Amino acid sequence: MRIVLVGPPGAGKGTQATRLAEKLRVPHISTGDLFRANISQQTELGKLAKSYMDAGNLVPDEVTIAMAKDRMEQADAERGFLLDGFPRNVSQAEALDELLTTEGIKLDAVLDLEAPEEEVVKRIAGRRICRNDSAHVFHVTYKKPEQDGVCDVCGGELYQRDDDSEETVRTRLEVYHTQTEPIIDYYKAQGLVVTIEAMGQVDEVTGRALAALKREGDDQ
Repeated sequence: MRIVLVGPPGAGKGTQATRLAEKLRVPHISTGDLFRANISQQTELGKLAKSYMDAGNLVPDEVTIAMAKDRMEQADAERGFLLDGFPRNVSQAEALDELLTTEGIKLDAVLDLEAPEEEVVKRIAGRRICRNDSAHVFHVTYKKPEQDGVCDVCGGELYQRDDDSEETVRTRLEVYHTQTEPIIDYYKAQGLVVTIEAMGQVDEVTGRALAALKREGDDQ
């Protein structure tokens, strides 16, 4: 299957992308991974992207699209892929459609993970990270440490990252609403959007998404 996954920050998109890609046996293609891979491998696209990033500028859509095209043309993506973080705006969605049409393939579904905005803010702003090991993550509501401010695993100090502050989270949500959310209407016009409730346990959300994709496949 060829799927685009969208949703606001804090909806669990990264977690679900990894799980769904594994269940569907297709590569998980994320914008972040594309940039990191191209830059670390010093590809021409990576060097170009880094030049923009080093100057404090946004990487142009055409560079991101070129990276995605290269990745989707790799052998492991022949039977499908799950795109996470791309397309990020309507112009990228249009470019993706054009690219897929050229290749004679099409998207099967656009999964829209939905979560109430205040819950999203609560999820992100409540995160606390261990200074000794960032893999140790706690939450002031959902995963409280035994002792406030102290990591249960190693005893390190727990802190809130700058980009997890409520003010930053609300800014990120505003960016999502203005730049990315319009692609949902774009894909709804094509009958591709499948809305998934992102609240609940991780396994429950994955199960909803897989069931919805099965129904979508049965209807086609």
